[in-house]
Amino acid sequence: MIADKGYDSTEIVTTIQALGAVAVIPPRRHWKQPRSYDRALYKQRNLIERCFNRLKQFRRFSTRYC
Repeated sequence: MIADKGYDSTEIVTTIQALGAVAVIPPRRHWKQPRSYDRALYKQRNLIERCFNRLKQFRRFSTRYC
């Protein structure tokens, strides 16, 4: 599961790992021992997010006109 820093909590990460998934969430600055994460995979999240934001700018996609 790829998410931004807003979802960085011990409860959320524990739940993700209990489900058998890998949490790709960058740690917030206040953690004394920051958790490691896959930076390359997190960068791809940004590309996908920008793609969806770009598609939403087109009225046909955002309102589902045929």
